[in-house]
Amino acid sequence: MKLSDVLIKPVVTEKVNKATDKFNRYYFIVDKKANKLEIKKAVEEFYGVTVADVNTAVMPGKAKFRFTKAGFIAGKKPSYKKAIITIAEGETIDLYANM
Repeated sequence: MKLSDVLIKPVVTEKVNKATDKFNRYYFIVDKKANKLEIKKAVEEFYGVTVADVNTAVMPGKAKFRFTKAGFIAGKKPSYKKAIITIAEGETIDLYANM
């Protein structure tokens, strides 16, 4: 797998911002087939930081329902893999610089 295909997008929420400030952790949505070594290598290459730890979790798809004029519509959101990256002390990733 190419390193450019590993990272899909960073997660930017209030909860993630608190974890970044307190524990120096960043969250990314990654390819479901990527392993921890590929994720570590991709983050180090793209952002130029030293990765201390990588944790992953596969988030299951959720069933979604809504009521419309046409009736009751049922669907499903896709599952995805989330990576929690802890970087070395004193380093930061500027997620807004590359937008």
